[in-house]
Amino acid sequence: MTVALGIDTGGTFTDAVLVDLDNGRVLAGAKALTTRHDLAIGIAGAIGNVLAATRAAENRVQPGDISLVALSTTLATNTIAEGHRASVCLILIGYDPGLLQAFDLTKDLAAEDVVYLRGGHDGAGNEVEALDEAGAREAILAHRHRVEAFAVSGYFGVRNPEHEIRVRTMVEELTGLPVTCGHELTSRLDSVRRATTVALNAHLILPLRELIASVQRTLRELGIAAPLMVVKGDGSLVRAEWAMHRPIETILSGPAASVMGAWHLSGRRDMWAVDVGGTTTDIAALRGGWPSLNLDGAVVNGWRTMVEAVDVHTTGLGGDSQVWFDREGALHVGPRRVVPLALLASEHPYVVADLQRAVATPAERRDDATAEFFTLARRSAATLDDEDERILQHLERGPQSVARLAQQTNLGWLTRRRLAGLEARGLVRRAGFTPTDALHVLGRFTLWNADAARLGAALLAAQMHLDVNGFCQRVVTAVSDKITKELVGKILGDGLPAARLSEDGIDGALLARALHHDETSDLQTTLTLTQPIVAIGAPVAAYVPDVARHLHTELIIPPHADVANAVGAVVGGVIQRIHALINPCDDDGHVRLHMPESLREFATVDDAIRYAEQTLIPYVTRLAHDAGAEHVEVQVTRHDRKAPTARGGEEIYLGTELTFTATGRPRLAPRPGGQAAHSGASSA
Repeated sequence: MTVALGIDTGGTFTDAVLVDLDNGRVLAGAKALTTRHDLAIGIAGAIGNVLAATRAAENRVQPGDISLVALSTTLATNTIAEGHRASVCLILIGYDPGLLQAFDLTKDLAAEDVVYLRGGHDGAGNEVEALDEAGAREAILAHRHRVEAFAVSGYFGVRNPEHEIRVRTMVEELTGLPVTCGHELTSRLDSVRRATTVALNAHLILPLRELIASVQRTLRELGIAAPLMVVKGDGSLVRAEWAMHRPIETILSGPAASVMGAWHLSGRRDMWAVDVGGTTTDIAALRGGWPSLNLDGAVVNGWRTMVEAVDVHTTGLGGDSQVWFDREGALHVGPRRVVPLALLASEHPYVVADLQRAVATPAERRDDATAEFFTLARRSAATLDDEDERILQHLERGPQSVARLAQQTNLGWLTRRRLAGLEARGLVRRAGFTPTDALHVLGRFTLWNADAARLGAALLAAQMHLDVNGFCQRVVTAVSDKITKELVGKILGDGLPAARLSEDGIDGALLARALHHDETSDLQTTLTLTQPIVAIGAPVAAYVPDVARHLHTELIIPPHADVANAVGAVVGGVIQRIHALINPCDDDGHVRLHMPESLREFATVDDAIRYAEQTLIPYVTRLAHDAGAEHVEVQVTRHDRKAPTARGGEEIYLGTELTFTATGRPRLAPRPGGQAAHSGASSA
C-alpha cells in the first residue's frame, strides 16, 4: 500500500486525508479549525486527527508509512486579495516611464519601489540598447538592505531574456536575495502584465517560504519523512522547493484541488464542480478529465496576472456568510464572512446568556446589530486613539455584543462605526448569524452550540414575522437560489467573465421563474444543464439538491465530499509546459527561434523545429524532474500561423508556436528497505 497525505487549508477548516495511491481509495479523512494566525497549527491538528481516524479502521497508518504529502493552500490568493505586501524592488529594463505614467499604468505594477534601467530588445529579439550594467549595480546595492526580494522584467524579455538573466545574476551575486525574471513565469507578450506578475511573485516568496518551512517542521515533528508537494493553480503538483521560487503559480490552488478532487471521487470526466466552503463557493468545469483553464491569466483582487490557472468563478457565499437585511427588509446572504454564532458560543459559552437577554428585550428596543458580536483578531503595532484602544481592551476579555460594547465604552451609536474601522484593519472579527447556524437549528449540522444558533435565528426571524424554523429554511433556500444563479451566470459567460444577471431585468425575471414556478402565469421557464453537477464541501447536501432540481440535471455528492479538496491535492500529476516561437526574420526564408533562455537563427523552419526538439525536450524533462516528477513523458504540439494572399495564392508564413508538455507522477519517498514507492493514482 502506497499512502499519500493530502492537506487543504480553507477559510474555516483545514482538511486532511489519507489515500492509497495504488488503487485511489480514501482511507480516512478529518478536519481541524483553520488557525489564520499560524496555518501550521491547524495543519498539525488535521494531520493528527486523520492519523487517529485510521486507528479504529482496518488499515492503520503510521507516520512512517506515508510516501507523499501534498498541500493545497489559499495563502497566495489571500495574500494578494488582502493587499499584504512584502518590500520588493521591481527592476524594469527598456520600459518607458513616461509612457507608463501617461497611460496611468504605473498603478498596475504591484510594486512601490521601481527602478528603470536602459537596455532591452525589440519584438524580434534584437538588442535596441546596451544594458546599463553600472546603473543596475548601483540600484541593486542601493536596495539590498531595504527589500526582501527582487523582480526583473525586460520590455521584450520573452523574445530575448539576455538582459534579464544578466541582471538576475548580478542580484544573486551582490545580495543573495530571492530574484525572479519575467521570462521564467511566462512566454507571452504584454509588458505591464508580465511586470505585475513577476512583482506579485516576489511579494509571495517569503510568505510561502514561511508556510512551507512551518509545514515541513510539523511533518518532521510528527515523524513524516515524505516529500512535500504543493498544488498549482492548474491542478498539477510541484515540489515545495519549486513552489517557493514560483509562488505566484499557486494562486487558485484551492479551487484547482477541488476540481481534481471532484474528478477523482466521482469518476466523471465531464462535469460542473460546485465547491461550497466556509467563505466562498467555487464553480468550475471539467472537460475530458482536465479542469478548464483561464488561458488569459488568473485575476485576483483586480490584479491581472499571466498565470494559467483553473477557470473558476468564485462568489462570496459559504457556510460562514453573514445573513442580513437591507433597508427594505429583504433577506441577503454574504458576501461578508463572519464567525457563526454556534461556533462562537461553543468556545465562549457566556455568549448564549447575552443572546437570551437580547431575545428578552422588547422588539421595539432592538436594532439590526442585536445578533452581532465582535472578537479580538490581533493587536496593532501602530498607535491607536483612545476610543479604539478602549474597545480593544474590552475585547481582550472575550467576545462582546455590539450593545454591550456601546454601553461599556460610553460611545453609543459611534461604537458601530469604530468597530467597522477596526474590522477593516483586521484588528477585530465579526460574529453573526450564518447559514451554518441555520443548519444547526434545522438539525442538519450539529458540530457546535445549537442553542446560540436558535437564539440568533429568533432575533432575525422576528424581523420577517416568521417562526424560527421557517426563517432558517428561508436562509437555506436563499443559499440554494444564489448558487443556482452563480452557476447559470458562469455557464452563460463560459470563456468570458461570469455573466451578470440583473435582478430586475428580463433575464433576472426568467431565472426567477425557472427557480420558483408561478402557476398563475401563462409563461413558464425551464432550464436544463446537460452535464452533471458534482457537489463537494461539508454542507452541500443541504444546498445543492435544489440547484440540481432547478436545472434538471444529475447531482453527484460523492463519498468524502467534505474533504474533496484534500483528496484533489494528492491525485494530480506533475506537469511542466514551455513554449518556443519561430518567426521569419528576412525575405530569404531565414527564421529565428525564441526559446525560454536563448534565441538562434536558422535557414529553414524545419531546421529550427529539429533544433528545438533536440534542445527543449531534454530541457522540459529536467524541469519536470526538478518539479518532483518521475517516469516523465513529453508531448510536442505545433501550431503554424499563416495568412492568405490577396489573390488567393500561396499562404504567407507568419510563424510557428511549439508547446512542449512534460507529464509525470510525483516522486515518492522510498519504502522501508530501500524500495521506491510508485504512485498509481495520477491525474486523468
